[in-house]
This record gives sequence, structure tokens and C-alpha cells, in this order.
Amino acid sequence: MPVRVLIVDDSAVVRQALTAILTSDPGIEVIGTAHDPIIARDKIHRDRPDVITLDVEMPRMDGVTFLRELMAEDPIPVVMCSSLTEKGAEITMRALQYGAVEIINKPRTGAKQFLEESKVQICDAVKAAARSRVRKLATLTIDPEPKLTADVILERARVEENFRTTEKIVAVGASTGGTEALRIFLQSLPYDAPGIVIVQHMPQGFTAAFARRLNGICRVGVKEAEDGDTVVPGRALIAPGNRHMLLKRSGARYYVQIKDGPLVSRHRPSVDVLFRSVARYAGMNAIGVIMTGMGDDGARGMLEMKQAKAFNLAQDEESCVVFGMPQEAIKQGGVDRILPLGQLGDEVMRFYKSAIKG
Repeated sequence: MPVRVLIVDDSAVVRQALTAILTSDPGIEVIGTAHDPIIARDKIHRDRPDVITLDVEMPRMDGVTFLRELMAEDPIPVVMCSSLTEKGAEITMRALQYGAVEIINKPRTGAKQFLEESKVQICDAVKAAARSRVRKLATLTIDPEPKLTADVILERARVEENFRTTEKIVAVGASTGGTEALRIFLQSLPYDAPGIVIVQHMPQGFTAAFARRLNGICRVGVKEAEDGDTVVPGRALIAPGNRHMLLKRSGARYYVQIKDGPLVSRHRPSVDVLFRSVARYAGMNAIGVIMTGMGDDGARGMLEMKQAKAFNLAQDEESCVVFGMPQEAIKQGGVDRILPLGQLGDEVMRFYKSAIKG
């Protein structure tokens, strides 16, 4: 059965563009459109969709207010559709807190490559939302291009010889449902946690707002990564949207490289790209964590990390919004322990402290 979608946006151009993109995938059916939440509410009552794409700013009622009411009364998976502005990014962060499961940029005209990549990401976001488990507030695929692996960004090579040190690197990958999972994980860590590098699948323009939000509520510092940033204890670096992030090493110093490139495992940034670089440059000095998300991005890279003697954790099915990425990593044999979300931070620190003691 195709995923049944209701598009809610006050722009006729955007409604037409999203309809064209989504109906190009045989796994998706657009059952209707609405130009504001009031009309959308009536259509939902008449014909309940599997997923709603929801604009942030609309007449009569804004998208975030509508989302909050929907998630409090009768939750339906929601994909937020936002313009690429600082204000839009900040508002969308609030939408994620209220239960939205994915973010997409509003489709726009441009180069053929951009449009093809946008189609992949929008369709995948809708199908991931359909598989997610949404809860009340307060409580197959068309490939325009071949699915690429991390080889297109960083070739697989012999892992650099790494001697075990007390300095650890924590590498984290997440997708659908990951924004709240990362909040819970990072808030559980003390100020002196090991340096952290994170890929969260999120469009360009939203990761800076996401990092600022986390930086204000966590004991560790959190920032959107910039090329050349040093990975240091007590700080988490989040890959910027639409850019790949790799771990590098110069002597005893770990730092990140931010670079362009094609979609890898259907994503940019890609968890596989980050994990492969961590396997190469940190090896046994790394701790891997794979969290909620649809698909298999990160599964191959986590196996490479394990082969390089890293210690790897996966979020368990019960606490995931979508169990796809952790499940694939487990299937491929790259995971050492499977834990509920609330225990991942404690396990990272337990392993870290045991390494310090030798």
C-alpha cells in the first residue's frame, strides 16, 4: 500500500511542486492538499492520511500551533516543510520538540542535480515518517541515481596504526527521530565527556539552530562544525546540513574536515562517511553510537569501526522512532551492545572511564 500524504502549504507553487515530487514515487499517494490548517483539519477528519507535510508559516493558524494541537489530540506523522531562513530554522526546532519527525526544505527550481537530490530526500523523508512511531504530545523506492557508498568521498584503506590512548572520540549517527534522541543523549553527558562528532540527517540551514538549542541546555558545548574545528573533550560538533563531515588527525590532534560531494547512502551529510573516517583515524580510540533513523546509513561504517577495534553501541528498538539504522548495523555485525536511549550516555562514560583507568 502506498503512503497516503496530505500536503498543507499556503503556496500554490509549493503544493504543485510537492505533489509532482511525491507522486513520482509509486510508493507514495497524495490524497489531497490544503492551503491552511483549518481546511486541513476538515480533510483529515474525512480522509485520514498516513503522513502530513506541513508548512511553518500560514494564514489563520501557523503550522507549529496546528502541529501542537494535532499531536496532543490525534497524532499523525508530520514532515515540516520550511524555507531556508534563520527564523524558519528556529521555528522548525520548536516543531521538532512538539513531535514533527522530519524536516525538508521547500522545493525550489535550480540545477538538475539539485532537483534530483531534492526528490530523493523529500520522498525518503515522507516514507520514513510513515514508518515512525508517533506519540501524543506530553507523553519501493525510486533512485534517480545509483545509491552511492562512502567510497565516493573517502576510499577505504588500511586503518592507520593507532595505539590505545585515554583520549576517546565519540562518533554518533542519527536520522528520523534523532533530534530528540540526541537531546536526551547529550543532556546525559557531563561537562568532561570525550569529544563528540555527530551526523544528524537535517537540511542545510537547520543544523546551526539545532546546535544552538542544544548548547543552551547541555553541559557539554555544542556547535555546528566548521572546517578545521578541533575535537576536544566537553564539546560536540554537529555536521552542517548538506555537507559531509570527516574526522582527521594530525599528530595527537583530532579535527574535522567539512567537504562537498554527492549523496552517500542517500544522504549528505552521511553517517557512513563520518564512521569510515573515524575507523581510519581513531580506530580503537573511538566509541560509535547509532541511533533512530530509517534506512542503512551508518551500518557499513559502523562495521568498519568495529573491525578497527572501536566499541560500538546501538539504540534499542523500543526507544527508537524508526529502528532502521540501528537494526541494519546490528545485522551487519558492527554493534557491541544494544541499549535503550536513556542508557547510551551512561555506557559511553563507563567505557571512557574504564579506558582512563587502563
